[in-house]
Amino acid sequence: MVIKENKTEVYALGQHISMSAHKARRVIEQIRGRSYEETLMILELMPYRACYPIFKVVYSAAANASYILGSNEANLVISKAEVNEGPTMKRLKLRARGRCYAIKKPTCHITIVMKDLSISEYEETFWFQTETLERDSRQWLKKNEREKSV
Repeated sequence: MVIKENKTEVYALGQHISMSAHKARRVIEQIRGRSYEETLMILELMPYRACYPIFKVVYSAAANASYILGSNEANLVISKAEVNEGPTMKRLKLRARGRCYAIKKPTCHITIVMKDLSISEYEETFWFQTETLERDSRQWLKKNEREKSV
């Protein structure tokens, strides 16, 4: 018996999104572990600015799941959602008397991993039975060819 691991998870990345990771994590914590349809409703109704980029990444992950796995949107669940800090853009704001102040514009990377509940993670195949079936079918074909030629 051979146990084959099926691919049940797909992901989508949103990189260099211009907002702090702290503000995006506030929204991500609300959707972690929820179904795809419930997540879309939550993101549409929440009043935070971080909802729109997260909505786009979730939508992209669902599109990846339907293309790669061929899964239905009703079976999708967000298995992992994380926000990491990206590079900080540094700018200078010019002030009076030749001075300037540093302005830091933070960015973040959003990762959404979706899992399809309808696909089992492991698939069992009995390879020894298929070999015996193939061997038996080959013998039967040879036997029929001999009978036809006689």
